Amino acid sequence: MVTKDLILKIFSAANILRWNDHIRPLDFFEIDKQAHKIIIAYILAKFEESDKKNIDWIKLIEGGIFEFFQRIMLTDLKPEIFREIMSKKETELNKWVLVNLKDNLCAIGNDFSKRCENYLLDKDYAKFERRFLSAAHCLSTRWEFNIIYPWNSMLYGIEKTKQEIEDTVASFEDLLGIRKLLINKKYYGFLDLCGQLRFQQRWAQVFRIPKTTVLGHMLTVAIFAYLLSTEMNVSTARKYNNFYSSLFHDLPEILTKDIVSPVKASIDGLDDIIKQYENKQVDEKILPLIPESWHKEIQYFIKDEFSDKIIENDLPKKVKNIDNFNDDKYNAIDGSLIELCDKFCAYVEASISIKYGISSPILIKAKKNLYDKYALINNKKFNLKQLYNYFEVF
Repeated sequence: MVTKDLILKIFSAANILRWNDHIRPLDFFEIDKQAHKIIIAYILAKFEESDKKNIDWIKLIEGGIFEFFQRIMLTDLKPEIFREIMSKKETELNKWVLVNLKDNLCAIGNDFSKRCENYLLDKDYAKFERRFLSAAHCLSTRWEFNIIYPWNSMLYGIEKTKQEIEDTVASFEDLLGIRKLLINKKYYGFLDLCGQLRFQQRWAQVFRIPKTTVLGHMLTVAIFAYLLSTEMNVSTARKYNNFYSSLFHDLPEILTKDIVSPVKASIDGLDDIIKQYENKQVDEKILPLIPESWHKEIQYFIKDEFSDKIIENDLPKKVKNIDNFNDDKYNAIDGSLIELCDKFCAYVEASISIKYGISSPILIKAKKNLYDKYALINNKKFNLKQLYNYFEVF
């Protein structure tokens, strides 16, 4: 079972500032960087897969999660210091991370802790997939740096930083995806659109601490969906689909912005109209930015994102009992699980802000409504009420 301590560690990334020794037009947070990195890793891996390369997607997903946990634990180290220490004491540092995460990782079950240990201590484990994550890390850093560079062009050493970033990205030019992104502005546009979701704050009408973004929220939902899928011991296809469907579930909001739930619920049929508009915008403005061979998968991820569904006769089909389709051949998505994770993350966001002393009638009401509607759902796969009760008296 996911522990309260692990949940708090995951959300702590929304407090970790990046580039905090540079002039910034806005604050950059680690959770957004990691979300963007994992999306970019997906893009790079899809290009390689289209080039007939075999990708172990579970290793790629888990590698991204493991690296995210590692960065949370080592939050106080500046990037250049982190790289220096890792070059000389990588094993010792990773052992320290594992010791301090042991209880949290073991609670997940299904050898999740062992796979994290393998990833952090065995350089040959997931060697191919690890390279996508390294390249994605560099590209997401480069994306951030290009925003702050004009504000810092007068600073000593900034040109050296710029050159180091460009050189590091160039070291991955053997990857097809890197070449595609750097040459084709259309494909880079998809990467850019995803990154822009860090500019959209959640709970836009409510002051909260931390001010989580749509991009960071998508990652937290994806991580919880994956951890719970692992606990439920679902098929490989369901784990893959649950993670990436969660990771992209709010992607249309880059075109529509975040329409708050009270507005959606205020008028009968309004939510359907919004969904139709979102689908139209996705088809016209997002899908043209990616290869056509990816269109069906992205549409499958983000259309009817909270519905349990399978692929039948090459078309999506909603189903009632998703556990009857726990086989890779069905290519199932637990949309109802993604909805539970989405609402639980909103509940934690409200709870943490209230705990910090930043509260309001809207936050208090939202927290109560989320608890009343979702905490008591009878779910035999995992203890939903226990997760909510972690933060009921917090």
